[in-house]
Amino acid sequence: MKKALITGGSGDIGSAICMRLAQDNIHVIVHSNHNFNKAQQIADSIKQQGGSAEAVAFDVCDIEASAAAVKQLSVSGLIQIIINNAGIHRDAPLVGMNRKNWTDVIDVSLHGFYNVTQPLLMPMIQSRWGRIINMSSLAGVMGNRGQCNYSAAKAALNGATKSLAQELASRKITVNAIAPGIIQGSMTENSFAAETIKNIVPMKRAGKPEEVAALAAFLCSDDASYISGQIININGAMA
Repeated sequence: MKKALITGGSGDIGSAICMRLAQDNIHVIVHSNHNFNKAQQIADSIKQQGGSAEAVAFDVCDIEASAAAVKQLSVSGLIQIIINNAGIHRDAPLVGMNRKNWTDVIDVSLHGFYNVTQPLLMPMIQSRWGRIINMSSLAGVMGNRGQCNYSAAKAALNGATKSLAQELASRKITVNAIAPGIIQGSMTENSFAAETIKNIVPMKRAGKPEEVAALAAFLCSDDASYISGQIININGAMA
């Protein structure tokens, strides 16, 4: 049974990915930072449905804590699937954005990617199979007003995705990014009115976390073994 680590696994998209991968007979490690109880509930739900899962909590911005956590998680078996889904929003026009809100967003999305992924690469390379999926955003592809920090972090993550894909391609390890648009969940409910979504999304609706999870599951499968270095948009034809 392959093992997958999903950072930010207690969120709307993260939890959907956890549930979907568990259906494919993958042992799921549900990660959270401040909401371990939610991560544990998701892991328990997966187990109740016959899947295999565990919950873990650590700060992806803390390089030492991340290294220690992934080392401990690897004791029981190699982690060959990484979903870098952890991310935060601190939205404001750049003219009024303080430095902490700038750096916090970049620390989680970009430095968190490095802190979690880098320690797992050599064992993955030695196994000659792996899947790395970085959760980007439409904002990282097109930009978005009030999200210079978030757009910068995700655009950088897109570049890292393409570079790492080239580094690992000969080892049968794929690296891709998923760039969701407006997806149903707590963040969308607080940011977009239903009428606004109808006006800006050609499909006239928000996407579902399960639709993002289905794409992630496909990219983790052997059927996607020749897809690497791609930034895949899932946004209802917004771009």
